[in-house]
Amino acid sequence: MPMRCGMSDLLVAKNIHKSYNNGCEVLHVIKGVDLSAAKGEVLFITGPSGAGKSTLLNLLAGLDMPDEGTVTLDGMDLCELSDPALSEIRNKKIGFVFQFYHLLPEFSALENVMLPSMIARGHKARTAKKKAAGALDAVGLKGRGNHLPAELSGGEQQRVAIARSLVNEPDILFCDEPTGNLDSESARDIYGLLYGLNAEKRITMIIVSHERQYADRASRILEIKDGNLGDYMI
Repeated sequence: MPMRCGMSDLLVAKNIHKSYNNGCEVLHVIKGVDLSAAKGEVLFITGPSGAGKSTLLNLLAGLDMPDEGTVTLDGMDLCELSDPALSEIRNKKIGFVFQFYHLLPEFSALENVMLPSMIARGHKARTAKKKAAGALDAVGLKGRGNHLPAELSGGEQQRVAIARSLVNEPDILFCDEPTGNLDSESARDIYGLLYGLNAEKRITMIIVSHERQYADRASRILEIKDGNLGDYMI
């Protein structure tokens, strides 16, 4: 079963449901999902398009709220937090990597990575710049900080996005189809980077992707079908 509660669990979701009304009918997208992730685990959630992968990830990350159930991160029930408190948790404890990089085109790679540190932790520009340079170095982009996003390849832009997600040293990293916009060689590089960062820094990661071939180094592989989550069966 996906739920494996223990003293070391960083994230615990219990019986979460999510429905949407499209005007004609109610779509029950997530149906009573239980999930737990321990410190340092990599959970890889796969499933076909439209199965609810991104919806589930948004619920786990506090970007959306379930209709029923609870999501607890480091002992805090995300569903009970005020909007300001939830924003603070997302800024300081959570990192996000999306399929589309969401880099500010007028800012350099270094400036894009600096922003979360300056916003969430109030670092002065000098300190934020040092932290951002270190994050870019960690993802293999040393010396590329002055380039604008348009001057970087897709794989390099995703590395910038990963550096940005790591600059505040989050407890958990959520990745939504992180290589869905990349060619196969760049995708392998990005997954190698993610798994390497997990091994080095012990960051908990939850990755959702239909690209099952990149799940070989995950702690656990789960599959979502028709809003239900279970262990992946070969």
